[in-house]
Amino acid sequence: MTKSSAVIIAFLIGVTACNDGTQKKPRSSAKYVREIDKIKLTDLNGKGIYIKEGKTIFINFWATWCKPCIREMPSIEKAQNIVSNKNIIFLMASNESIDDIKKFSNDVGYKLNYVRIENSEEMNIEALPVTNIYNAKGKLVFSEAGMRKWDDKNNIDLILKIANQK
Repeated sequence: MTKSSAVIIAFLIGVTACNDGTQKKPRSSAKYVREIDKIKLTDLNGKGIYIKEGKTIFINFWATWCKPCIREMPSIEKAQNIVSNKNIIFLMASNESIDDIKKFSNDVGYKLNYVRIENSEEMNIEALPVTNIYNAKGKLVFSEAGMRKWDDKNNIDLILKIANQK
């Protein structure tokens, strides 16, 4: 063993032996992150949106130029109305400008909660529309690309099943 190796080993033994147990263990700085928290959303005033635990979140990713997205919106609005007495939040997320989203919302007149997604590239959304449903703990439990008739009984049952997960 070289002299420098012996010095390093002696130093490490001395450092670890000096702990008398009175020091507190370092706390992890890593914050618990729910999957839903990975999505950066803003409302149409540019204010960030934080989704509290305890709500089921239905997020539909769409664009103003996407014909299938627009065709499925009436069924999303109806589904939202059907389950309105449940703890479910419906969000319509686009990465277009806030002005474009507002104009679209005013033109079509659907009573939906439009938001802007700030990090769609990070979400790896490769097609539109995409619907993600997160359970009340913020875990992604459903994700699908493509259009659906969301007010269909089977789809309402799917939404309610997720909403009722503990």
